[in-house]
Amino acid sequence: MSSEDLEAQEDEFLALSSIYNEDEFRKSESSQGGEARIYLDLPEDFKVFVNRNPADGRQKNGNEYVIQFLPPLVLTFELPPDYPSNSPPAFTLCGKWLSPIQLTALCKCLGNVWEEHRGSAILFTWIQFLKEEALSCLNIASPFELKCGFQGSMDRADPATHEGEFCLTGAAGFEADPEEPVDERAQQDVESLSLLWEVLEFDEIQQKRVFNKKVYSCTICFSTKLGSDCMYFLNCKHVYCKGCMKEYFEIQIKEGRVHCLTCPEPKCSSEAIPNQVRELVEKELFERYDHLLLQSTLDLMGDVVTCPRSFCQRPVVEDEESRLGVCGSCTYAFCTVCRHTYHGISSCKITTEKLMQIQKEYQCADTNGRLLMERKYGKRIIQMAMEEMQSRTWLERNSKRCPCCGTHIEKLDGCNKMTCTNCMQYFCWICLNPLSGENPYKHFADSTSPCYNL
Repeated sequence: MSSEDLEAQEDEFLALSSIYNEDEFRKSESSQGGEARIYLDLPEDFKVFVNRNPADGRQKNGNEYVIQFLPPLVLTFELPPDYPSNSPPAFTLCGKWLSPIQLTALCKCLGNVWEEHRGSAILFTWIQFLKEEALSCLNIASPFELKCGFQGSMDRADPATHEGEFCLTGAAGFEADPEEPVDERAQQDVESLSLLWEVLEFDEIQQKRVFNKKVYSCTICFSTKLGSDCMYFLNCKHVYCKGCMKEYFEIQIKEGRVHCLTCPEPKCSSEAIPNQVRELVEKELFERYDHLLLQSTLDLMGDVVTCPRSFCQRPVVEDEESRLGVCGSCTYAFCTVCRHTYHGISSCKITTEKLMQIQKEYQCADTNGRLLMERKYGKRIIQMAMEEMQSRTWLERNSKRCPCCGTHIEKLDGCNKMTCTNCMQYFCWICLNPLSGENPYKHFADSTSPCYNL
C-alpha cells in the first residue's frame, strides 16, 4: 500500500465520520472497511401497498399506506491496498425491500459511477447516489407495490400467517434482463415474512425520532418544548406538550368520557390512540379508560351482554331465540333480559328499578341505540318501561306518600285529614305530618300548628 493511498483512505474515513452519525456510517475496527446505512430520500406522499388478489389482474386491489421512510440499504465495503489510485472498494449491497435483480442493477450502477471517478475517493459519491438516485435508477414511483411469492390474500390483522419471499417493484415497472445473472454482491434480506408491516413499523419509528428532535410550541400553555416532551394526534398532526395532555386526559377519563379524548383544536375530531393514553396517564386510570372503552364498544353490539355476577362481569354472547346467556368464565346461566337465573319460557321478573333504568337508557339513546335496545330487551319490555315511567310521572304529580309506610295516596275530596288505605295512619295532606289517632283534628285547631284552621 502506497503512503498516498493510505493517507487518502484515512482522510476519507475521517470525512465520512464527520458527515454521518454512527447509525449511518461505521468504520471497521479490524480492517480498512466499514458499513454505511443509506436512508433514501422519498418524495412527498410516497405510498406502499399489497395487491390482495393478484389473480384478478387489477393494479391496486388493496390498502395503500403513506410513508416517509423506507428501511435503509446497507453498503458493506472493504478498501483494497491500491484504493483509490487503481482498484475500487470491494462491497456488498443489502436491502429488505428490493429483489436480487434490483440490487444487481444498483451494483452495476455503482460500478459505472466508479469508472466515472476512477482514481478518486468514491464512498461519499456512492452513498449520495444511492440516497438520491436509487429510486429513479430502478424506475420506482408511488404507489410502490409489495409483491409476494405466495398465492392468497394479505390481511393486516394477522401478517404472521403468510409465508413467502417479497420483492418490491415500482408502478412504472423495472425492466431487467431475465438472462442476466444475479450479482453475488447483491444480498436480499428476506428474514422477515411480513415485509409490509416491517416497513410500516420502521417508518413509524423514524417519524417518531425526527419528531422528538424538533422544537414545538404548545398552543395550550404557550411553552416551547422538544418533541420528546410533546405528543401529536396521528390524523391531524396537531402538537401539544405532554403535561397539558396528561391533565386533559385525566379529567376526561375520571368523568367517564373516554370517547372525548380528541384534539383540543376547535372543530378537530382527531382522537388519541390507546398507546398515547397509556404513555401519559397512571396505570389505574388507564385501566379505567380501557374498561370503559371496552364496555362502550360492547354496548353497541346487540348480541353481547355482561355477566350479571358482580365478581365476574365478563362479556357474553346471547342466544337471541332463547335469551339464554352462559358466561364462559364462571359458567353462570342467566336470562339476558332480566339478568336473573335462566327461567326458560317463564315471564321475566323485572324490578321497577330495572324498568326505570331501561327507560332512561332508551330516552337518551339515538336511533341506532334504540334499535339495539329493542333487539336486546324486546319491544314488550321497552313498552313496560315507558308505561312505568308514565305511571311514576302521574303519581308524582297527583299523589303524596304516606309519612308512615310510603304508599302513594290520592286526595279526591274532603278535608285535609287523610287516612292511609295501607297502614290506616292518619296524616295531614298539607304538611304530611302524622296525626293523633285519638284526636286527629287537634292538629288543625292548635294555634301553634302550621296548618291551623286549614
